Order: sequence, then structure tokens, then C-alpha cells
Amino acid sequence: MVKNVIEVDGLTKVFNKGFVAVDHVSFSVEEGEIFGFLGPNGAGKTTTINMLTTVLKPTEGRASVLGYDVVRQASMVRKVIGVVPQEYTADEDLTGYENIMLCADLYGIPKDVAKKRALELLELVELTPFKDKRVETYSGGMRRRLELACGLINTPKVLFLDEPTLGLDVQTRAAIWDYIRKLKEEYNMTLFMTTHYMEEADALCDRIAIIDHGKIIAIGSPSELKGSLGGDVITISIKEDVDVSELIRNIDNVKDVKKDNGSYRIKAESGEVTAPIIIDVLRRKGYTITKLSLEKPTLNEVYLEYTGKSMRDAEESREAFVSHRITLRRARSK
Repeated sequence: MVKNVIEVDGLTKVFNKGFVAVDHVSFSVEEGEIFGFLGPNGAGKTTTINMLTTVLKPTEGRASVLGYDVVRQASMVRKVIGVVPQEYTADEDLTGYENIMLCADLYGIPKDVAKKRALELLELVELTPFKDKRVETYSGGMRRRLELACGLINTPKVLFLDEPTLGLDVQTRAAIWDYIRKLKEEYNMTLFMTTHYMEEADALCDRIAIIDHGKIIAIGSPSELKGSLGGDVITISIKEDVDVSELIRNIDNVKDVKKDNGSYRIKAESGEVTAPIIIDVLRRKGYTITKLSLEKPTLNEVYLEYTGKSMRDAEESREAFVSHRITLRRARSK
């Protein structure tokens, strides 16, 4: 029987002036899985992590990590978890090694144990050649890897990662993905991560919860979420200013048709078979096709289907916007 290491029931956070950041979310995280919160900045991802890691007290609801209540047994929760926050927290005046040792001291880890563990972690994140260099000389990718090492110093059973690759270039992001997979595969660690990168959630997460405006909209594996769309997506445009939605809808294997500014978004089974049939039907009726595309379901399509819009980065809160910009600047600094 699979054990749930995180249990959340009706978790809610209301800030001053009645702003509901997290609105009665419920979910569980299984042992050894990578569970992802996917949503735009300001959706409630970081607030949820802050409640689960005992930084914030919930307004309503309950949550437990490895059976410890996040409010009543906060000190026990902190002993069994690791946290890699969105912002960089390492002291730039210290070396990488000194930063990890400082984290170990905060956890009360004996110095001889901490030294051995720090060197192992530096090796894990490939920072051994730079362990005695001050963090101010580190690139964004090196800083993120150091944060990961610091979050692992207490050998946590559950690791929380808040936007672990925010602001990093594609190559560095891929390297961080490899470290995350290694923690799951080699250490059987349970990981809870937040992200607004669709491809990151798809590549890493065993299960994903889509969150928007503080509410969980859908939960499932990437394949389950994409399968819930009910087929491939065909987009087609015609030259004529007429509505052919009903004509397309009556074609075999077509499950849904939506018209948007002259284009038609069609859900269909076996898109590579159905698309030529649609083309043939429209041409025989005398319509001129100006554009055609076929897409297999993606998380972006899933997000659009469930929320009615694409990821709304432009609508993030002022606090999230400022935090985002600061993190990006620091990530890009050398």
C-alpha cells in the first residue's frame, strides 16, 4: 500500500484585507513521487509551500507532513523536510562550503557529520572545484545548485522546491532537472515542487495539480491530464467569412469545434487521420483553407482548456512581480 507523506484538506490562507491567496485546497502526495504545483505567479503556489513548511499558519483547513501536523507539530515537520526557496538565500560573502556548514549548524548537525555531508553534497551538485570560492563569484546556475545542496544537508525525507529553475537558461535548467531526478531515483526522496514552466512540469512530475487564483482546478499525471482533453487538437482557418462549425462537427471522429476569430479549434480522435478528411470535406464544399496545424495534447492545451486562458504571467501580484524580477537579476549575474 502506497503511503501518503503529505496530506492536505481544505487548506486556506487569507491575508489582511480579505485577500484569499489559497482557497480550500485538498490533495495528497505519495511517497517517492515528484508532485508539482503548476500555475502562474500569484496563483498561490508559494503560499501553499510556506504553509506546508510551517512558515505561515493556515487560516483554515489542516495539513500534515509524514504524519506531523504543520501547526501543532511544526518543529517535527521542520526536522524531516528540506526547502529550496525561490529566492537565493546563500550568503555571498561566504564560500559554498561555508554556506552549507552554516545551514548544518542551524539544524544542529554535529560538525564532523556536517563536514562529511557537505563534501558529499558539493560532489552531488558538481561544485567541489568551487567549494572554497565566495558565492558572489558564482553564476546563477551555480547558486541554484548550492541552494539545492543546502536544502539537503539535513537528509530530508521530503524536499520542497519553489520554482527551482526560475530565471535559468535552458542548459542550466536541464542540469537542475537531472539533479531532481537523481534525488527521486537514487535516494527515493519525495519532492514537492512549484513551477510555471509547462515543459518542466511535464518532464519531471509524476502528478501535477493545476492551480489558479488559489484553487486547484485539476490533478493527475501529465498523461492523464493531456488525455482528459479527449483527443488531438486541429486548428484550421478558411478564407471565406462564413461559419463552418456545424459542417466540421458532423465529421467522424470530431469531438468538439470552437470558432475563434475565423479559426477553428477542433478536438478529434486520431488527428493525423481526421485532418485530411476535414480538408477534403471543406474543399468539396468550395472553401479555401489558408492555415492548418495539428497538435498532440500538451500541458499548455490542458491549462487553456481548464482555465480558459494561457498562463497569465502578466497578471501576477505586485509582490510576486518584484520577487520574480529580483530572482531573475540575481540568476543572470556572474
